[in-house]
Amino acid sequence: MKPVLVTGATGFVGWHVARYLVEAGQRVRVLVRNPARLRELEEVEVVGGDLRDPEAVRRAVDGCEVAYHVAADYRLWVRNPEETYRSNVDGTRNVLEAARAARLERIVYTSTVGAIGIPANGLGDETTPVSLKEMVGPYKRSKFLAEQVALRYAAEGLPVVIVNPTAPVGDHDFKPTPTGKTIVDYLRGAMRASLDTGLNLVDVRDVAIGHRLACERGRPGERYILGGQNLTLGEIFEKLEAASGIPAPRWRIPYGVAYVAGVISTAWAYLSGREPLAPLDGVRMARKKMFVTHAKAARELGYSPSPVESALARAVAWFRANGYC
Repeated sequence: MKPVLVTGATGFVGWHVARYLVEAGQRVRVLVRNPARLRELEEVEVVGGDLRDPEAVRRAVDGCEVAYHVAADYRLWVRNPEETYRSNVDGTRNVLEAARAARLERIVYTSTVGAIGIPANGLGDETTPVSLKEMVGPYKRSKFLAEQVALRYAAEGLPVVIVNPTAPVGDHDFKPTPTGKTIVDYLRGAMRASLDTGLNLVDVRDVAIGHRLACERGRPGERYILGGQNLTLGEIFEKLEAASGIPAPRWRIPYGVAYVAGVISTAWAYLSGREPLAPLDGVRMARKKMFVTHAKAARELGYSPSPVESALARAVAWFRANGYC
């Protein structure tokens, strides 16, 4: 059996993709920059290396038949944005070039719902028009550009399928991700108010399943939203209250107040070198409700996400058990 490659296995989604493939009987190889950070994946073959190093990527791809390129620099604030572009855009190009040279049978590229257009009134889908100028911050811009790279390779004949997960939640969110950090802050009692915004939450385990479905049933060059439930921030807090027993905040702050807090917090981050409590890019993203539909993935892949309540309960239990709060 030839191995399948997973990049990003030290991260949240990448870990779950690798774990799901192992449990499905696949021989899994992972490319990780720091093997010491890889946890609870003893069954995988480990290749140490950086996505930005084409030779390291070629070593990881060699002998594989399929690659899941999940790795990304997912931060809403970085002191040097060029790092984000090198990892997300150049790293993606390196993986796809190595995959083409190795004649891989299929590549699944993990994009983001942030690269999906959101209409003024309605749900975003894979066909909603969107442009680079609508992308807020280095993370979204870099992922949009990386997706364009993947689409160009697909147009040239590389069998690459794109998935666009929404906001995954669940266990083993090591870093944690920005969404996971919101849950941790809630558990710490640091979320004292809500904002008029909304997200599409999805169980990270469903996202992992969606990756394999995209590999097996997806059409090269197509994008598939892997989503779950559209929820306002207030509704998310209500579900966290039910999962944790901690009362949800009962008042909501105006966007202008949140924006000023983001400006101050981010300015201090550049002075102190410490991650801002309220990244300005995150506040700017919150201006728009990221509500989407996963109907295409359901129709073409057979994707069927579970209710998000169980994922939030697992996230709460995991963060508490591992000392995050």
